[in-house]
Amino acid sequence: MTSDRVLRFLEEVRFVGEDRFNLVQSLREDVLGLNNSISEKLQYGGILFAVGNKAFCGIFSYSRHVSLEFGEGALLPDKYKVLEGEGKFRRHIKLLSQEDIAAKHVREYLTLAFNAAVQP
Repeated sequence: MTSDRVLRFLEEVRFVGEDRFNLVQSLREDVLGLNNSISEKLQYGGILFAVGNKAFCGIFSYSRHVSLEFGEGALLPDKYKVLEGEGKFRRHIKLLSQEDIAAKHVREYLTLAFNAAVQP
């Protein structure tokens, strides 16, 4: 069940523009479609997704793009060289359009992050 806070966030994104809202919604559906045990909550200004108590990714809407962020992204294999960031752990994929979801192999990175989160 989607929380009121997440719904309000989505409405704020929709206010920015329908294209931005559709991009965020598509990403959100891809994340939640990985497994029915995934939870979502509004945190740090975006939607944070977790399995059990382990957060594995988040969706954040910025003024010019949407960012799919991985808290432990530096540990993910980057076969397609789309992960950005220089920090010790975090990496992100910058998305400008719906087409970027396929072009940047987002579903594959989501699966990698989810699988890493559920491993003991």
